[in-house]
Amino acid sequence: MDVILEEPDFASIITRMATGAYIALGLVENPVSGEKEKDMGMAHYLIDSLRMLKEKTKGNLEKEEKSYLEQVIADLELNFVNAKE
Repeated sequence: MDVILEEPDFASIITRMATGAYIALGLVENPVSGEKEKDMGMAHYLIDSLRMLKEKTKGNLEKEEKSYLEQVIADLELNFVNAKE
């Protein structure tokens, strides 16, 4: 059975990475286990990956894309700090 996927875009890539980070922070249930589980190492890796993506795409993003990426990173960083406490 073929799965119909929407056309990939920058926001969907960011959203997928952020969702993984929220799962790793224990803020969202893991879809496989159905449990909230913390994996701070994975959360850190995904946040760092988004930061790297921001640096590598500097000057190449539309205003909305840049704003969305910055907003997602800031929210994840705040939640990371809170999850460590």
